[in-house]
Amino acid sequence: MPLEPESPRRSDGPGLLFWLSVGWIAVVVLLACTANLLHLPPPNHSVANAGEGPGLHHLLGTDLNGQDTLARVIFGSRVTLIVGFLSIALGLVVGGGIGLVAGYYRGRVDSVLTALVDILLAFPALVFALAIVSFVGRSVLDITVTIGVLAIGPLARVVRGSTIGYSQREFVLAARTLGAPGRRIVLREVLPNVVPAAVSFGIVGVAVAMVAEGSLSFLNLSVSASQPSWGGLIALGYTDVEHHPLVSLIPAAVLFLTVLALNFAGEALRQRFDVKEAAV
Repeated sequence: MPLEPESPRRSDGPGLLFWLSVGWIAVVVLLACTANLLHLPPPNHSVANAGEGPGLHHLLGTDLNGQDTLARVIFGSRVTLIVGFLSIALGLVVGGGIGLVAGYYRGRVDSVLTALVDILLAFPALVFALAIVSFVGRSVLDITVTIGVLAIGPLARVVRGSTIGYSQREFVLAARTLGAPGRRIVLREVLPNVVPAAVSFGIVGVAVAMVAEGSLSFLNLSVSASQPSWGGLIALGYTDVEHHPLVSLIPAAVLFLTVLALNFAGEALRQRFDVKEAAV
């Protein structure tokens, strides 16, 4: 008897590394949301000698001002997470809208919008951020908007490229043939297919935004010291890293693990969406 052809195997799940990354991110977000409910010392009050190492009373030790490092790291995650996620959300809304319009309508509209995006990308990112923060301010909102503006260009490029590809697919051509208006095609046919690629790229962008906030903190151009952030904690410890290395290394390690988890999660989602698209 002839052998029956084997049915195609389903792609494996995201994998253990993906779920470990998601678990770490979930723990960080949960601690940030419940920081006020945890039995922690006040993050802005001196509670012990400066630069103490980890111990029973202070699990991660204290910083150079005698403040509890664990409390500062947990409360500081709020600023870093807010800046990271909200700035990329702003970039996705504005840049995604630009990319959708440019990629679908093409022609003169695409030329004008692409030129504006190219102008935005032409500015050195760090210099552009320094200029905005110096003139606007150093609040959480100011930092978020600054990094969000920098995210518009790359996200617009990604969405535009995906939109161009999907605008030539059969279901879009069929909708045009049936006389559907362009706005409906963009919102009902193109947008749902573009979202996965934009979101997976945006997750990686959150990691970049967190590092950008840390860079601004290192230059003393992020939020004030009364609002702890991971970048600010790293910058504080760097002033005496020779004698108290853990003051900088602990928040740096937390930031590193979070950025690494976001990169792993975003890459896993990108690969998974690519597999699904190739199977259609």
